Amino acid sequence: MNPLLIVNPSSAGGATGKVFDAMRGPIERALGACDVVMTDRPRHAVDLAREAAESGRRAVVAVGGDGTIHEVVGGLMLARDRGAASTRLGIIGQGTGGDFRKTLGLEHRLDRYLAPIAEGKTKRVDVGRFRAGGEGEAAIESFFVNILSVGLGGVVDRYVASSSRAFGGTVAYFTASLRGLADSEVGRLFARIHLGGEVREEEIETRSLAICNGRFFGGGMEVAPMASPEDGVFEVIDLGAASRLRFATLSAQIYSGKHLDRPDVRHFRCDRLELELRSPRNPERFPLDVDGEPVGLMPLTIDVVPGAIEVFAP
Repeated sequence: MNPLLIVNPSSAGGATGKVFDAMRGPIERALGACDVVMTDRPRHAVDLAREAAESGRRAVVAVGGDGTIHEVVGGLMLARDRGAASTRLGIIGQGTGGDFRKTLGLEHRLDRYLAPIAEGKTKRVDVGRFRAGGEGEAAIESFFVNILSVGLGGVVDRYVASSSRAFGGTVAYFTASLRGLADSEVGRLFARIHLGGEVREEEIETRSLAICNGRFFGGGMEVAPMASPEDGVFEVIDLGAASRLRFATLSAQIYSGKHLDRPDVRHFRCDRLELELRSPRNPERFPLDVDGEPVGLMPLTIDVVPGAIEVFAP
């Protein structure tokens, strides 16, 4: 079968839908004949990717931003759970943040996205499987490929969704981060941390806890410079419980990775993580951010699925 391009025309503030016709010629010169389908609703890419994998497609290419990649990975994982695990993922980044492609080493140029697909260069990457909610809320079971965070990140997502992208993704995320910080609260979490068969428990007070498969979130913030999606573990970054003013200075340092030098920032590793929210009592004040999208509320359980999917990357 031809590669299937799953195109989100709404990504990059609607720019993808406007420029895709001009992109198709160079894409097909590099890859040969391709089939194309446009998404037209939230989570449409999940269904399209699952159906493509179950029908035997060898390659599915996500054309859009981190949200599109998130949905396509979700569809491929659902197909994998049903025994269809051979479909490979390609990425043509067209969105606001471009965070996961940075971890993969994909330069933001069409020819650079196409080269590993045309050459068949791949790597196997881990995927996170999570279950959220269930206490007064319908439980959500899904996946993430980049970063899942709790606290401030979910608040920021709400502002990003309504913000202008006229000045680019970094500006949009930075502005949303400042607005979200004003609304954020310090959460007290009970954590059960698993790594290599060992388990420990602790309480964590934080404004934001990031469970990282990839290195970047928030339009270029290098929250976990040590993270690799190929090592079978998550890098967890606890950004601490600093005051809003102190946290604002921390947010600026995350773009360079210097936040890890601060005494109120902590790092640990896990392959399974269970989190319960002890305070604030309203979980809406401490929401989930899943690959840059606001998805679900606590409590939360996360497991790593090592080498879950094959991705075209240099």
